[in-house]
Amino acid sequence: MDRRTFLGVASAAILAEGLHSASALAGSAPAPVKPLKPMAVGLMVNRFSAPEATFRRVHDMGFSNCFLSLDSYLNGFTPALATQFQDLLSKYGLIATAVEVVGPEPLVWDFKRGPSTIGLVPPQFRAARIDALRQASDFAKLLGVSLVQTHCGFIPEDPADALYAGTVDAVRTVAEHCQGNGQQFLMETGQETPTTMSRIIHDVALPSLGVGLDTANLILYGKANPVDAVDILGTHIRSIHAKDGHWPTDPGKLGEEVLIGKGLVDFRQVFTKLHRLGYTGAVTIERETSGPQQIEDVRQEKIYLERIIHEVTG
Repeated sequence: MDRRTFLGVASAAILAEGLHSASALAGSAPAPVKPLKPMAVGLMVNRFSAPEATFRRVHDMGFSNCFLSLDSYLNGFTPALATQFQDLLSKYGLIATAVEVVGPEPLVWDFKRGPSTIGLVPPQFRAARIDALRQASDFAKLLGVSLVQTHCGFIPEDPADALYAGTVDAVRTVAEHCQGNGQQFLMETGQETPTTMSRIIHDVALPSLGVGLDTANLILYGKANPVDAVDILGTHIRSIHAKDGHWPTDPGKLGEEVLIGKGLVDFRQVFTKLHRLGYTGAVTIERETSGPQQIEDVRQEKIYLERIIHEVTG
């Protein structure tokens, strides 16, 4: 399964569980959306072949917010689509916290072809990825969303590497565009070490550039412990993907993503450090399974994370 396939349109049986509450919503005026609580747990979504069913399910699972992964809409971001999304978010009392695109293809999520296909590092794909991120930024502006996120790729550890300067320029170009739209551009952790990500933030030197901390990706790519990454990246962290996993043991494949609480991420320490740093953004669940199992996993993960967050934040 593609690692960016999340919470698609599930079976009619799964959707039916929210039918009663959705019906009650359908005939009433939109409820006012409450401000997002600090470290509110949200859900990543990206399958929008039936947008209303998707947003309804997020609401019926008890979430107040969602992170929009929108590669399926590349070259199709229109004002009409923004209006549709705004209406549905309002109808179901949801806040969209961030917009992300990682395409266009090709994207190979491994150690062999990943460095030459993912993000803004491969020169042959930079122009298309910059264009995609500009589209996403403009669409996010229509939605009133202030965070735009992507994987920048396997950023070279050596700043003298021939690919490094071009990557800095590409990241700066996107960050400038987002800044012009009143947004922050976030690099999602994973393919690079936290130190390298910190370096590129310094070299781009724009206040609109920050970090989307994916707690498991740092482990899945064998780059760092996420607890230590918080120490390095600090207040540059402006969004979180809550995910768990194990270190890679096959030199060609990423580590295994697992149910939150079953892997190596110490969420209590991560949240404690972020809370002390003043982090107030969302904590977005990203579970890379599908169908009924994904729904059940997400329910368990929501309970697990909310308990720890409550204990940490009081």
